[in-house]
Amino acid sequence: MTTHSIMDSPIGPLTIIERDGALAAIYMTEHKHAPAPETFGERVDDALPEVTRQLHQYFDGERTDFDLPLNPVGTEFQKSVWDEMAAIPYGQTLTYGDIAAALGRPTASRAVGAAVGRNPISIVVPCHRVVGHSGKLIGYAGGADRKEYLLAHERGANPAELRSRG
Repeated sequence: MTTHSIMDSPIGPLTIIERDGALAAIYMTEHKHAPAPETFGERVDDALPEVTRQLHQYFDGERTDFDLPLNPVGTEFQKSVWDEMAAIPYGQTLTYGDIAAALGRPTASRAVGAAVGRNPISIVVPCHRVVGHSGKLIGYAGGADRKEYLLAHERGANPAELRSRG
């Protein structure tokens, strides 16, 4: 069974999708590659209260990693990329090439980029921590402003500075 709820956050509404008791997706408004809303299941007040609680803690600066059951849908390659992203420490970044190399496929940066872009569990599986080879902020399905916000948040920017980016 699939259900969803919507949570307010500093980067706008987040749609939290639950499937069989686990987190299946978190989508932002105008999220590139998000499926049609009718696939999100019934809307409930709080599909996964622990997800909402941990996301609030993250945005309040009280949480640097997540401890949640995950149930994303993707290919084996996509899941391997998402596993690598999930291991990127809070406040740090890796490049698409770094992830390709970690997977033993050093020439697969573009395929990694495609898998990063299809990550259904934004923030919790931190695709915002993946950057271009020069460190440039590229390719975020939630929008470049949100990626910049999340990285600044993790680097300890003060809330007033983050709001002004907005």
